[in-house]
Amino acid sequence: MVCEFMDNDDARRLTSAEQHERRRQVVRAHQRGRTRTQIAADVGLSYTAVSKTIDRYEAGGMAALAPQRRGRRQGQQRVLSAEQEARLQQMICDHRPEQLKMDFALWSRAAVMQLIERECGMALQVRSVGKSLARWGFTPQKPIRRAYEQSPAAVLAWLDTQYPALAERAKAEKGEIHWGDETALVNTDVRGRSFAPKGRTPVARAVGGTRQKLSMIASITNQGKARWMIIDEAFNHERLIAFFEALVKDAGCKVFLILDNLSVHHGKPVKEWVARHKEAIELFDLPSYSPELIHGCPRLARLSRMTV
Repeated sequence: MVCEFMDNDDARRLTSAEQHERRRQVVRAHQRGRTRTQIAADVGLSYTAVSKTIDRYEAGGMAALAPQRRGRRQGQQRVLSAEQEARLQQMICDHRPEQLKMDFALWSRAAVMQLIERECGMALQVRSVGKSLARWGFTPQKPIRRAYEQSPAAVLAWLDTQYPALAERAKAEKGEIHWGDETALVNTDVRGRSFAPKGRTPVARAVGGTRQKLSMIASITNQGKARWMIIDEAFNHERLIAFFEALVKDAGCKVFLILDNLSVHHGKPVKEWVARHKEAIELFDLPSYSPELIHGCPRLARLSRMTV
């Protein structure tokens, strides 16, 4: 029970248990025949607080004065229903925001907030939406912040020698550094989806034993803003270029995109497209193939948090 009828500042600082004991003192004094004014002076509460305590006691006994747990009960934390969540996830998997006539080229927390408000009539907070996205498995990661996989020495050298210059360029050109991420997902009807911990591929079995292979291509800024699109076909240069086009449109400034050096990034169509749009986007490769780079390495973690 919060101190909703204790006006005194000291009473507001009491714990729930202390507030409950104060109410019990009020009731005992009332049973002894003390007036409400006298009780207020004895216990240190306002006349209004004493009166409300006595009124509650007379209406419901001591049980009416028991502390009440704040917030929602277990299982009531999610505002969206399971059916609403399933429908939203399916929409995110099947469409990009602009295909749904939204004001975003790629999915982001802000885009999902708008989708929820439009489809479900709920204006959720950014933090709540972020938690939902994490539960749904839409959790792109900066490759530089994952566990070492290959060439840690080369990565350290890259961060020490090349990244600072890149950060300075981005700042000078009023651009933004992005870290690219491609994640393979195995999905089915969203209602049957399972959600693995971050860094592990979620796998769900569909009705009839079939599974739908999905991929998520994403970018994350140094400030933590993630944008992504889901593709249900093979990841190739056409999908990559489509993502680049949407990213440039959504970012609103020049994009300095750091990638993990996959072969598709170096295909001729990709190189030609990037060359034609060099004023809007530039690509930078991490050394060798290192989508899994650091976890528990303070130096790399510190460098990867450098912001522009």
